[in-house]
Order: sequence, then structure tokens, then C-alpha cells
Amino acid sequence: MMPNLSNHFFAAGLALTLSACATPAPAPVARAESAPVAEVAAPVAPAVASFTNPVVDMDFPDPATLTTADGTHWVYATQGDNGTGRTLNLRVARSANLVDWKMVGDALPVKPVWASKTQDFWAPHVHAADGRFYLYYSAKPDAALKNDKLGLCLGVATADRPEGPFTDKGQPLQCGAGFINIDPMAFDDPATGKRLLFWGSGFEAIKVQELAPDRLSFAPGTKPVDLVATIKDEQPSNYQRLVEGAWVVKRGAYYYLFYSGDNCCGAKAHYAVMVARSPNAAGPYQTLAEATGAANSVILEASADFIAPGHNGLVTDAQGDDWIVYHAVDAKRSRNRPTDEVNSRRVMLIDRIEWIDGWPRVAGNRPSSSTRPAPRPR
Repeated sequence: MMPNLSNHFFAAGLALTLSACATPAPAPVARAESAPVAEVAAPVAPAVASFTNPVVDMDFPDPATLTTADGTHWVYATQGDNGTGRTLNLRVARSANLVDWKMVGDALPVKPVWASKTQDFWAPHVHAADGRFYLYYSAKPDAALKNDKLGLCLGVATADRPEGPFTDKGQPLQCGAGFINIDPMAFDDPATGKRLLFWGSGFEAIKVQELAPDRLSFAPGTKPVDLVATIKDEQPSNYQRLVEGAWVVKRGAYYYLFYSGDNCCGAKAHYAVMVARSPNAAGPYQTLAEATGAANSVILEASADFIAPGHNGLVTDAQGDDWIVYHAVDAKRSRNRPTDEVNSRRVMLIDRIEWIDGWPRVAGNRPSSSTRPAPRPR
């Protein structure tokens, strides 16, 4: 994903315009994808009684969350300048309470050798496991500068600390055409022990594939499996013309796959968070619309104050409440500079998730704008 202009199309060199059985509510359980691994210096931040969105009032798109053993919350975002004028490749911030955030710097300060000449670093996700931190991200390879048929690649880097610096493994995990290889999210299945990577889509389905034990490559003999497909329908209620931004959690008997679509930015911004669930981490998944007969699978869409909300992570607070962390365009200030494309400044918001009839919900299906009770710090 991109910090400004049209999310995927500019970076990939494309000149496209996106048109493109009720069960009891499951009890919250620990997030497997953010298992405590390392102790780090916790930020000094008091508990707060309330918050008002946005919690990060700058362009900070594609937030992916991680919580370490000391209760520190980390969030990783697509490239940007943090308001300083100097572009950081993959940004990282930390917080003790999900409301007060401190910018830490660049998680990937040295570009990988295969993308040393480009400046398209999107949608990072950091996974803590085996005493290490694994950073998965999307980038435009140098080879694409000479061959416009080449698209984005998935990359992976490692570090000893959640803030980095992360060091790329030296070659892409996978490359392909267009922007198929975007928005990676790593998840360890507590039921099978398999290490899974979700990603996509570029007008294709969101995919999953098993990772090898080293987490730096795919497991030999495995292939990607399509999970949530696009829907080619021009109705305004359809946000699934393009799907991306996968985030998986296990709650009770189900795995929940959050995803976003369809156009994050620009004059035709039309974006929302949707959800599907499955009894198995690797699917098949049933969308909210398929399960309930609703017009779509949306749990979070635009309000008068915040446009195009999406690309989320999930955090559980000390009280056991789940919070969705996501970006949206501030309708009052939709761009950083007058020369920027409209709806290109994506700020970071949080909202509490309620579990109703076995599905996650956000109050009113809209980002909150009024003052609300804050998460409980760990």
C-alpha cells in the first residue's frame, strides 16, 4: 500500500482506477499472532479514561499491531515521512495504552538489495516467534524499474527487538505481476502448529500458504489456497470488488478473517472492513454475508467524519476487550498538501469490538468521532 495517491496503482506502475447460523458469542482468547516473546522497555504512558479519534493524527496507513510481553503495543505502517520531510521505509510506533503513541522510527532503515533503488514499501506485519521478530512486507523490486510487467514482491526481514532494525533475508519471498503480492500477515495456528502466511490480492482472492519452519520461505510442496474472492458487482453496497489487508484471530471455536476493500484512496475512495469465519485457520471461510444473508460483509464503513476506513489489526486489552486498529481519511483534512491527491491522508483510529451472535461488530458500523471510554492498559 502507498502513503499517498492511489494505494496500489501508483506504486505498481498501473494506471488503473478501482471500480473496483448464529452461535453464542465466543469468549476472547489470547492472540496467537502476537504471542509474548521478548521483554522491551515499556513506554511511559499513564492509563487514560477516554479517547477521541484519531489516536495518530498524521498519515499513517495500513496499521498492523503487535503486543509484547511487557504489555507494550506496537504498530507498523507503510512508508512515509512522519511529517519531517524524510521518508522512512516502514514506520513503527509504540504505546502503553493504545491512545498515546510515540513514533519510534524506521523498522527497515536499510533497503533490501533487491529493492535498493525503489521507494515502495507497503503494509508491514511483525510476527513474534522463536525468540525473534519477523517482518513481512511488500515492496517494488529494482527489476521492475526496467520491466513494467513485473509487480510487487513479498519480503521478509528479522530482528531481535520489535522496533528493529530489521534485516532483510536478501531475496524476496515471492514476486509476481501487478500488486497481487501485498499485505502479508503471519499467523501461527494454535490447533495444528502450522505457520501460515495470508496475503493478497490485486483483484484476486486473499490467499494463505504454509511457511517453512524457518519462517523465511514457504513450506516445500505447499501451494497458495484462495480464501475470500472478489465480487464483480458495481452496486454501491459492494466493497468486495477488490479485497486486501487480511488479519486473522481465533476467538472461541472460530477463526475470524478480517479484510478490507475496495478502493482505499483518491476521489473515488470506497473502502470498508469486512469479515469471514471458519472452524479452520486455513479455511474455507464463510463471509458474514454468506452466513446471514446480509447485503455485504461490512462491519466498518465511512461516516461523515472519517472516509474509507480499513486495513486493520486487532488488540486485546487488560479487560479482555478486543479493539480494532485501522486507518481512515479525515474528512476535514483529506490530504497533507494542496498538491496531494484528495483522500490520501490516512490517520489511525481505534474502536472497541463487540461480539454479537458469533460475529465481531463495531458500534453503528462506523468509526467513532465522540469521546469514548479508553482501552484498559495491561
